[in-house]
Amino acid sequence: MTQTQNLIEQYGPREAMEYDVVIVGGGPAGLSAAIRLKQLAAEQGREVAVCVLEKGSEVGAHILSGAVMDPIAMNELFPNWKELGAPLNTPVTEDQFLFLTEKKATKTPGWALPACFQNHGNYVISLANVVRWLGQQAESLGVEIFPGFPAAEVLYNDDGSVKGVATGNMGVDREGNPTDAFQLGMELHAKYTFFAEGSRGHLGKQLMTKYQLNKESDPQTYAIGIKELWEIDPKMHKPGLVIHTAGWPLDADTYGGSFLYHLENNQVAVGYVVGLAYQNPYLSPYEEFQRYKTHPEIRKYFEGGKRISYGARALTAGGLQSLPKLTFPGGVLIGCDAGFLNASRIKGSHAAMKTGMMAAEAAFEALGAGRAQDELTAYPEAFKTSWLHEELYKGRNFKPFMTQGLYKGTLMVGIDQVLFRGKAPWTLRHKHADHECLRPASDFKPIVYPKPDGKLTFDRLSSVFISNTNHAEEQPVHLTLKDPSVPVNINLAQYAGPEQRYCPAGVYEYVQNDAGQDRLQINAQNCVHCKTCDIKDPTQNIVWVTPEGGGGPNYPNM
Repeated sequence: MTQTQNLIEQYGPREAMEYDVVIVGGGPAGLSAAIRLKQLAAEQGREVAVCVLEKGSEVGAHILSGAVMDPIAMNELFPNWKELGAPLNTPVTEDQFLFLTEKKATKTPGWALPACFQNHGNYVISLANVVRWLGQQAESLGVEIFPGFPAAEVLYNDDGSVKGVATGNMGVDREGNPTDAFQLGMELHAKYTFFAEGSRGHLGKQLMTKYQLNKESDPQTYAIGIKELWEIDPKMHKPGLVIHTAGWPLDADTYGGSFLYHLENNQVAVGYVVGLAYQNPYLSPYEEFQRYKTHPEIRKYFEGGKRISYGARALTAGGLQSLPKLTFPGGVLIGCDAGFLNASRIKGSHAAMKTGMMAAEAAFEALGAGRAQDELTAYPEAFKTSWLHEELYKGRNFKPFMTQGLYKGTLMVGIDQVLFRGKAPWTLRHKHADHECLRPASDFKPIVYPKPDGKLTFDRLSSVFISNTNHAEEQPVHLTLKDPSVPVNINLAQYAGPEQRYCPAGVYEYVQNDAGQDRLQINAQNCVHCKTCDIKDPTQNIVWVTPEGGGGPNYPNM
């Protein structure tokens, strides 16, 4: 019997609420689904009960993205979004793509820039602020949103279909025992449950295993995106300027690159993305990002500026060939929980919104026909004939080509995207999961990274501080180990303790006990919920589970 079952025996049963549709996750996918359901209900004079569970302290608190947004899905959801005040305030004015060496930058001429890197008609945004706005629209339409309530458990019917979800218990100590503040989680039952948790969703991962949703897909592949928001010297600010780079500081065999987007109000979003299929366990994505900012072509934007915020998040980047089956009895996967990000365009929010809308339309039709807890097959059928499928098909070879190295990859992407316009008669496959790609430390030399200067480059803990990350002190550690002996015996012994380096928040560190023996210390209070450890741990021994509601980062406008 699990600890939760014991608590239900002692304090239960859990209170249950009934809805037509329960949506797990208040990001662009989940909120677009909720809004579309309510729009359809209003059009037809029907009642549809919809609720959204959001683990962050408020809608938008855990949302982090670059971001340049293609408004195509927003145009469909709210044709009058400008009049409604959606915060898409900064149209893209210029695209630059730079190849960096340590001291120099080579700009790609406009005629050689593939369509996937051209952003005319798109907007530089804070996705967190767009999501907050979507939350306001959803509530005005009658959607019930519960921030601070993470879905911790999938509930099933006797026939194996999804019945709904349960929220996590509140007020338990580090060992899982109830305190004076204890509250039992709540059950939310639905005719259909949408899972929109974002990349590497905790429940989505379980559903993929239970229903074998990945059986006919390539292994999923991920990246970590690390981002800072700066206020810079007005003389260096160019609203709508979009800069992407490849090359230094990463070596030519490691997939990754940067973004630098000029928003309104003298603000710049800068970030670095590193593919998690990298081989060298000494590599630190966080330190590579800090190094990148020291490049002469990049640092000029930040000198005299002030860093405002910091965060990190995994990206699901496998594309079309890694998409799982999207439906199962009683529910669907939408947005990045399934993996709809288009790596070739460095965009996913428009895709997430569209998948939420298509799933909503399928569910609304099923509810109207009196159906419940079956498979919403109309959703994947709609996807196959949508502009989104066509877009992802064009970009399907980008990530497999770029993982072959910067020079060969760039050449092949140019041929694929410029010559064939994404319609080449071949589809490359992903052959390995990211955690399988890490090689032993003995194959590499340690990387010596420069010390932070506190002005342009920073250490992890000062960065976590400005992410406003907080977890209740005595709650159970939400970064769990299947086998506590693995970190020292395998990760440290064979891979030099890579979790110390791939974590962008200083959660993992190896320390010595009084007897001089190594042990892994987990500083779970620092966790920014990026999920990188759950993805990159070479033995898949680390499992991220939902902490108490409201914990984690509180991003103001990331």
